[in-house]
Amino acid sequence: MYICFEGIDGSGKTTHSVLTAEWLRENGYRVFTVREPTDSRIGGLIREMLSSPDARTPDGQRILALLFAADRLTLRSKIEGEWSGSVVVSDRCYYSSMVYQEPAEWVSEINRFAPQPDIVILLDLDVELAMERCGGTDEFEDPSFLSRVRERYLELADKNEFYIVDAARGLNIIQRDIRRIIAPHLGICPDGIR
Repeated sequence: MYICFEGIDGSGKTTHSVLTAEWLRENGYRVFTVREPTDSRIGGLIREMLSSPDARTPDGQRILALLFAADRLTLRSKIEGEWSGSVVVSDRCYYSSMVYQEPAEWVSEINRFAPQPDIVILLDLDVELAMERCGGTDEFEDPSFLSRVRERYLELADKNEFYIVDAARGLNIIQRDIRRIIAPHLGICPDGIR
């Protein structure tokens, strides 16, 4: 089972990925967690580039899209190999590239070998609140840019049947909703989830 959390910066993807992985381990599942970009050498290049002002130029976007696609191939080999039969909880997947990089058709094509999540949970959050939470530490934390990204996420969610969770509420309420989404897919009784 491959579970992916998506959403704009500040929506709680990292927090809820960690909490969800802990909950699944408590329920007896072997769980691996992933954060994009990964800890691979390619992921290191991506992190370095994300902090550069050139990251938002057209060429910077194309380079990032290609690097993310390559990074996902390293992830695919783990999901299909040593992690097979486990639950993989990911903070982002190729859908992030679909909303952050352009043109969409090309980004989709270069990610056609990326692992496909079984469950995608979109943590939806108003841009103003997201900006308060994340503090504007990288080139992509710009209100107008994040507004466009959020709109693209909601369009993708509609087309691809993501689960949408309101990420403006309290941590425990959000986590309860996430668990109620995942539980039936893994045969965990959702009645005991509060």
